[in-house]
Amino acid sequence: MRCLSLSSLLLITSFNAFADEEEDLLSVFGDEELVSIATGYKKPISKAPAVASVITSDDIKKLGATDLDQVLETVPGLHVAINPISYGPIYTFRGIYSDFNPQVLMLVNGVPITNIYLGNRSLVWGGMPVEAISRIEIIRGPGSAVYGADAFAGVINVITKDGKEMNGLNSGVRYGSFNTVQGWAQYGGETDNFTYGFSLEYEDTDGQDEIIASDLQSFFDSLTGTSTSYAPGGVNTGRESYELRADVASGFWRIQSGLQHREIQSGAGAAQILDPNNISQSDRFNTSVSYINDQLAEGALTFSVVGSYLSTTQEMKEDLVLFPPGSTGPNFDPITNVPLFVDGSGNIMTYPDGMIGNPEVYEKHYRLDVSALYSGVPGNEIRTGFGYYRGDQYRVKDERNFGINPQTGLPILPGDPLIDVSDTPYSFITEGDRTNYYGFIQDAWQMFNDWELTAGIRVDDYSDFGTTINPRMAVVWSTSQTLTSKLLFGKAFRAPSFAEMRNQNNPAVLGNPDLEPEEIKSYEMAFDYRPAHNLNLKLNLFYYEWSDIISFVADTTGTTRTAQNAGEQTGHGFELEGVWKASEVLSFSGNYASVDSTDKQSDSDSANSPGSQLYLRADMQLSENWSFNLQSNWVRDRNRMVFDMRPEVDDYITLDSSLRFKTNDNKWQVALISKNLLDEEIYEPSPAGVPVPSIPGDLPMAGRSVMAEIRMRLQ
Repeated sequence: MRCLSLSSLLLITSFNAFADEEEDLLSVFGDEELVSIATGYKKPISKAPAVASVITSDDIKKLGATDLDQVLETVPGLHVAINPISYGPIYTFRGIYSDFNPQVLMLVNGVPITNIYLGNRSLVWGGMPVEAISRIEIIRGPGSAVYGADAFAGVINVITKDGKEMNGLNSGVRYGSFNTVQGWAQYGGETDNFTYGFSLEYEDTDGQDEIIASDLQSFFDSLTGTSTSYAPGGVNTGRESYELRADVASGFWRIQSGLQHREIQSGAGAAQILDPNNISQSDRFNTSVSYINDQLAEGALTFSVVGSYLSTTQEMKEDLVLFPPGSTGPNFDPITNVPLFVDGSGNIMTYPDGMIGNPEVYEKHYRLDVSALYSGVPGNEIRTGFGYYRGDQYRVKDERNFGINPQTGLPILPGDPLIDVSDTPYSFITEGDRTNYYGFIQDAWQMFNDWELTAGIRVDDYSDFGTTINPRMAVVWSTSQTLTSKLLFGKAFRAPSFAEMRNQNNPAVLGNPDLEPEEIKSYEMAFDYRPAHNLNLKLNLFYYEWSDIISFVADTTGTTRTAQNAGEQTGHGFELEGVWKASEVLSFSGNYASVDSTDKQSDSDSANSPGSQLYLRADMQLSENWSFNLQSNWVRDRNRMVFDMRPEVDDYITLDSSLRFKTNDNKWQVALISKNLLDEEIYEPSPAGVPVPSIPGDLPMAGRSVMAEIRMRLQ
């Protein structure tokens, strides 16, 4: 059903017929937000067969958000944790946490941007700017019956602005803490049968540099007598990026394209060892072409064909130094206290230039989606279709100064130069591709005036791990004029990544070609209560069973770990949301989420994700020209792994604000944006380790920051 969602999103945003339909819906439901991610066509959130959230461009501006992650942190049941590598985000839905976060599907305009190397958005993600975003739709819970692979814990769909929404020339610039410069320009418009929009966004920042007191190299130094660690030292979070987007539509046709270029520093290091010099680079180009005809069978049939292409890279602009110059690196076994290589005098050999590994991956992804929507049967909306996907990891580059020299078959010794082991059995991963054929059917059936049943099923067949079948069912009951109740069930799968299936020649982790996909079954009850036009309360109750979790399990011989379907987790909890528009100039909103998740293997609380979160927000229109936003986020109860003896991660409360002024004609705006206003000390959990955690003091987050903004709009 991936094609179902993409085609419907394009249909709704492209054609006047659906604009008229939206106006009709709004006339009935007032200003209730509409969502399309749950069904493929717009419905009021209260009636959608899923637990969903929508955040518009106006919301983003009020929040003072400058990056996608700042927006997502406001969603109930979703916490943005941090990976040590490049400080990349881990989108943690309802206690479902993993290091590389492949359990969350991210879409841009309905097209997945997942890579097959790690199954996520790439290690060189580098954030996403917000000025080109029209709206963000989020599903909490499984969505594989609609979107297929990796729509597991949640789905995030970023919908960009079209030419009509840009409506002229828009530009702006920000400058602030950490020597951060951000700028953007957009231009768009429309004629009688043609719309066009183009945007450019740019960022250059030194990044926050909070101090890490001790890293893995500090531990090695204590054993070997060396003194090579950069700790205590600041995390390396600088980045430079630009983003280009184009959107052109005419008649039944639409083309959307985007180019994202990223250059980012190593965060806390690829091996959890500080590296101030490494810069990773990524170029992601995507384009989709759609033909959508909604005028068949007197408007009862819509036929859609959508083709898309994505290329993505992970490259090293500067060497990736795993262990710093002068380190023994893995030449010293910290368990047995035995050196692996010694010089002629019996001394432990060290890496004079550091232990360097430059893994690079290049991928291409092709998708074709065909679907049909038929509404000719009274009380039914029937969608069916099929699709094809091919992901190709077509190029792998690997330079290193450790491992085996393919030219001699002998070990590469500390001090040897970099050796190119690409296209040899000694590379870190093999090249290859994956294909997927799928078909789906879904029916939204209005059983009675107050009851709607949505049922669907999708079958996916993969070339490397076989067939998976994923159903969904939702009953939406309009209990009264002010209350809507939902009962939801969904099953989803997460495809094993190539790193999990194909990793080789890695001193720590190895792949397993026999892996099965992870699976989840989720059961939810949701209530949407609107006792007055200015008050909305929501309560969501959920329970899930997560099985066949892929993790790297210690091998019986040696020091490696191999990927296995070895885990199981259950979770249950609730999310409470509220919005109160107290007056024309004052509104309050917030949410509270609680989850109790259990690792069934260890019979202990699951690690790293918050047990509860409280988010509060106030929006004030101080005058015709001045507005103010204040928000607070309280993150609590993050547990350690069962064998990790460190104290629990400290709770924290942040306070953010945004003060904005606009001229009477709305052509100019200025804003002052503050994050972590009270300069709270914030830490995200670092991974547990054996014999000790690599970064014992966890991962420090940014202190107080301030940004000044000015924007201009010409129509």
